[in-house]
Amino acid sequence: MDAFLEPRGSAAAGIVALTKDRTTIGRAAEADLSLESDGTVSRLHSAIERYPGGWVLRDLGSSNGTFVNGERVVGDRPLNSGDEVRVGSCVFLFHSGSGQVDELETVQGSPPPVLTRREHEVLVELCRPLVDRTTAFGRPSSVAEIAARLYIGQATVKFHLDNLFDKFGLLEPGEGRRLALANDALRRGAVSLAELRQASGSGGGSIP
Repeated sequence: MDAFLEPRGSAAAGIVALTKDRTTIGRAAEADLSLESDGTVSRLHSAIERYPGGWVLRDLGSSNGTFVNGERVVGDRPLNSGDEVRVGSCVFLFHSGSGQVDELETVQGSPPPVLTRREHEVLVELCRPLVDRTTAFGRPSSVAEIAARLYIGQATVKFHLDNLFDKFGLLEPGEGRRLALANDALRRGAVSLAELRQASGSGGGSIP
C-alpha cells in the first residue's frame, strides 16, 4: 500500500488506502472518504492529491477548516508520513512509504530563506516537474531547461543555483542536490503548487 490514512480516536472510518491521484473527504455521500455522521465536516471538505514529488492536502473552502499537526491548512500543504490530519472531529494519521517529501532531513515548518526575484524564478522552474502527473518525478528541471525557459544563460542559472544551495543548507555536492532543493523548497513554502501550476500552464518564461 503506497499511502493510507489511519483513523485515530472516534474517526468514523477504517484504514483508508489512497489509491487515486485525488481523494476527496467530506460529509457528502459522493466523497471518496465520506464522513456522513460528523456534522462539523463540510459536504466537500478537503482533498489529498498525489504528485510525482509527494502528497499534498488541500482545504476545499470548508466551514471549520482542515488541520495538519494542529495547524490550519491554507492553500496546499505537503504531507509527510506520520502527519496528523484533522477533518471536523475526525483525526487520521497519514502514512506514506514512497513520497519524496518524506525523505527530507530539514525541520518541518522551518521558514524558507529570503530569496531574490531571480532566485525565486529559477526555483520555480527547477520545481516545475512536481506538478506534472504525466511523468514520473525522477529529476527536477535541468540547468539547460531552466535557462531556456527564463531566456538567460546556463552560467547564470548555475550561479543562482549555487546561491540557492547555500541558502537551503545543501552544501554537499552530488547528483541528488537539485532534487533535494526542489523538495525542500516546496516543503518549506519557498514555492507553492499554485505557482508551479501557473508556470506549467503558461509555458514559463519571464522578463530577464
